[in-house]
Amino acid sequence: MKKPVSYIICGTPRTGSTLLCELLAATNVCGCANSYFREQDVTWWAKRWGVLPGARLDDPRFDALYLAAMMRAATRGKVFGLRVMHASLDDAARRLGNALGSRERLVVQFERAFGPVSYIHLRRKDKVAQAISRLKAEQSGLWHLNADGSVMEGEERRAPVQYDAAQISTFVEELEKDEAGWDAFFSEQQIEPYRITYEDLTARPHDTIAEVLRLLGRDPSLAHDLPLPTAKMADATSREWAERFRQERPALA
Repeated sequence: MKKPVSYIICGTPRTGSTLLCELLAATNVCGCANSYFREQDVTWWAKRWGVLPGARLDDPRFDALYLAAMMRAATRGKVFGLRVMHASLDDAARRLGNALGSRERLVVQFERAFGPVSYIHLRRKDKVAQAISRLKAEQSGLWHLNADGSVMEGEERRAPVQYDAAQISTFVEELEKDEAGWDAFFSEQQIEPYRITYEDLTARPHDTIAEVLRLLGRDPSLAHDLPLPTAKMADATSREWAERFRQERPALA
C-alpha cells in the first residue's frame, strides 16, 4: 500500500508545537500530528484507538497494532503527521523496532513506517522564557488554553505558581541539551530540516502554516483565515520572572 506524505515535528516542550499541530490539523490536509511515542501517553492513545484491552502492553503484537492504529488516526488528506520531543526518541526507536522487526537507524525505521519524511525542526530562541513557561505549567497544572481562554489541557483550578531560579536554570540546561541533541541527530543522519521558531510561528502563524503546506505539496491558501486554536500563556508574571532571572543568572540568560 502506498504510504502517505509524512512529516515529523521535532521539538522540545513549550515551543508552540500544540499551536502548530492544531493549525495543521485544521487544514484537513495535513494529518493529525501529536506525541504518539511519548511513553506517558501510549496507554491513553492505545485505549482511544481500541488497541487496548485487545492487546496488552507486554503483548509482542502490541507495537505493530499500535503503529497501524497510529497510521490510521494521524493520517488526513493523505498526509501523516507526528510530533516527537527529543526525550521520546529512544521510545520511538524501541517501539518502531518492535513493530517492524528491525534495529536499523531510527531514520530508516521512520521511512519504513511512514514513507519519505519531511522533518520540521521547531525551536524557541528565548530559552529563559521557554523554561519559565514549563515551570509555570508544571506548578499550576495548566498546560494549554483554548483561544477563548477555556482550558484545553490541564487543571480547571490552577495551583499557585512560585518563582524558582534553580528550577528555571535546570530547565534551561535541559532545553539546551535537547536542542544540541536534535542538532546532532540531524547532522549524523544528514538531514536538513525545515526550521521554524516559536517566535516566528506566534508572530505570523498563518504565513508559517502556508509555508508548511507548500513544503508538503499542498495548497498554501488553505492557511488563510484559519482561527487560532490556542491562547498565549505568557503574562506579566512570566515577564517579571524572566527579568529577575536574567539579573540573577546572567550566564544562563
